[in-house]
Amino acid sequence: MDHRTKPAAEGGADTSAAPCPRSGDRTARRPRRTGFARRLRRTLLAAVVTAAVVVPVSAAARPEIPAPAPAVLPPLSASTLDRAYEANRADAAEAARMAADHGDRTRAAADRAMAAPSRRLLLFDGRGTGRAVEVFGDLARADRVAVLVPGSDTTLETYGRFRAGALALHDRLGPRGAVLTWLGYETPGTVSTTVLTPDRAEDAAPRLRAFLREVRAVVGRSAHLSLLCHSYGTVVCGCAAPGLDVSDIAVFGSPGTGASSASALGTSARIWAARGSADWVAHVPHTSLGLFGTTVGFGTDPVSPSFGARVFRAGAAGHSDYFAPGSESLANLTRIVLGDTSEVTRA
Repeated sequence: MDHRTKPAAEGGADTSAAPCPRSGDRTARRPRRTGFARRLRRTLLAAVVTAAVVVPVSAAARPEIPAPAPAVLPPLSASTLDRAYEANRADAAEAARMAADHGDRTRAAADRAMAAPSRRLLLFDGRGTGRAVEVFGDLARADRVAVLVPGSDTTLETYGRFRAGALALHDRLGPRGAVLTWLGYETPGTVSTTVLTPDRAEDAAPRLRAFLREVRAVVGRSAHLSLLCHSYGTVVCGCAAPGLDVSDIAVFGSPGTGASSASALGTSARIWAARGSADWVAHVPHTSLGLFGTTVGFGTDPVSPSFGARVFRAGAAGHSDYFAPGSESLANLTRIVLGDTSEVTRA
């Protein structure tokens, strides 16, 4: 572990924050063992066992890629943005050289792209699967700001698809808007035990809360700040939600947030939810249960009436299509970020 001060954009632990909201008290109420519940339990158990076998083998096949420790930076503010951008680009360039020397051309190319002079990085960490926070727009002057939180399988190598969504959103916001991609946590693999539990989300939530506080310090109290969360990222946002100083939280392609309802998230933000008609996550059982001493699954479907979110239309979006240019989902996400909530088309 690096015992130096954490980079400002990543944030340290927030030990005062509330734990992730839960969809129910499983110690006080044991679910009835219906036929469906038994089948679901067997299905989840099979997934856990399969992932436990597959993931360690595949992970062991790839050696650790060397990279420099993240830059130690002063607290984030309008006056320190340029310094952060320059330091993180330099780290990305050094990481690219180290990855190339290590023989990993794919990671070297990804790091090299991050080091381009046009990139504005608030965080870069080339170790492991990698972490990065990138800014699109003039953050110091923006009054409409969106922070995007990705789901599973988002790494430095696959960051391009995440970045493309941010660019598509920023193009629609105009000069008053800024978009930030927060790859501030180790995302779970789609085929893994970690994608079925809230463990990664619980680890990520304090970092996300700390980062949002720093963004608020840069943009000021009057800026409209929105949190847009995709797939497993909606679990992260659910864990981070209590007390967040944001205007809107939008979850889409969600397997559940870990909470039983929008009100259980413990935030004054407006809660929005959407799922495209071609999104496979509709077939994921939206439930949670105790298994091997941990929680498996993420509870109530956020687009269900019982959850109580403001459900907006996402058209025919597939699981990775919510930011597709010209899509209904992108149009509605843009309206949410701009604060034009009366213009959002509801499902």
